[in-house]
Amino acid sequence: MEYPVIRKRRLRRTESLRRMVQETRLDPSQFMAPLFIVPGKGVRKPIASLSGQFHLSADAAAAECRELDALGIHAVLLFGIPVLKDERGSHASLKEGVVQQAIGAIKAAVPRMTVVTDVCLCEYTSHGHCGLLKGRSVDNDATLPLLCDMALSHAEVGADIVAPSDMMDGRVAAIRSALDAKGFTETAILSYAAKYASGYYGPFREAAGSAPQSGDRKGYQMDPANAREALHEIVLDEAEGADIVMVKPALAYLDVIRAVRERTLLPLAAYNVSGEYAMILAAAEKGLIDLDRVMLETLLSIKRAGADILITYFARRAAELLREENA
Repeated sequence: MEYPVIRKRRLRRTESLRRMVQETRLDPSQFMAPLFIVPGKGVRKPIASLSGQFHLSADAAAAECRELDALGIHAVLLFGIPVLKDERGSHASLKEGVVQQAIGAIKAAVPRMTVVTDVCLCEYTSHGHCGLLKGRSVDNDATLPLLCDMALSHAEVGADIVAPSDMMDGRVAAIRSALDAKGFTETAILSYAAKYASGYYGPFREAAGSAPQSGDRKGYQMDPANAREALHEIVLDEAEGADIVMVKPALAYLDVIRAVRERTLLPLAAYNVSGEYAMILAAAEKGLIDLDRVMLETLLSIKRAGADILITYFARRAAELLREENA
């Protein structure tokens, strides 16, 4: 009887052997933790639609960042929920806006924390769309100056990276030009380059109060059926001056992440979005899966597909678990 000469199991036999030949590794420094910023002081209110996440006032966000930094997570992505919403999203660019205050508080508390800010009007508009409405449609070109004002207001108080998520055509070039004209040449742009009109955003929209009041976002976010179009979006945003590009969501678009990774030399982020997070939590609560095991497997799949940066609501839990495993 002939026995196999090549035995792949040889290097799977022990934990130390498996770790030695592991191709994909997770590190908290690769994580970016989303934070929801609200008005007030001392606010840390659980978000019903996103178990384990909180609405945080600026001071509470600073305290959260101290803890994240101690776990090795050195980047956060800020979303603002303002006091008042109007048709133009005018509170998005206020010098004393919720995100602007949080940037200052975080930078004072943890100077080395990389602060990334979402640049989009959907959380600030009364109608919930990502730009100014003209009739029933979003007016792309009229929205660009407002996005530039928002990005500038974040840069002025210390944001390291601005992240336009609105999917308006030409917004990366417009924001780059506006930042450079005001001397913020070192402020980077993380572009939501391939952002799909996905059904996975429900828990986020409830948390941020950003669901459209009428219609949908299919006119400016990408069709889930399209992959080649994502590559075109990447090419355009590279040419316009993006420093980092993103694919959003992650799990249903691993093929797109891989295709983008093979196309671009820029750092690539992937957003493990709220619906993906909530589904894993729900299955774990029913006892159907092991939460921590599936969480790490999910993050590994996104990293393995080609993402350099993982934006995930699991950031803290994953970092804690990785620290325990590596102790």
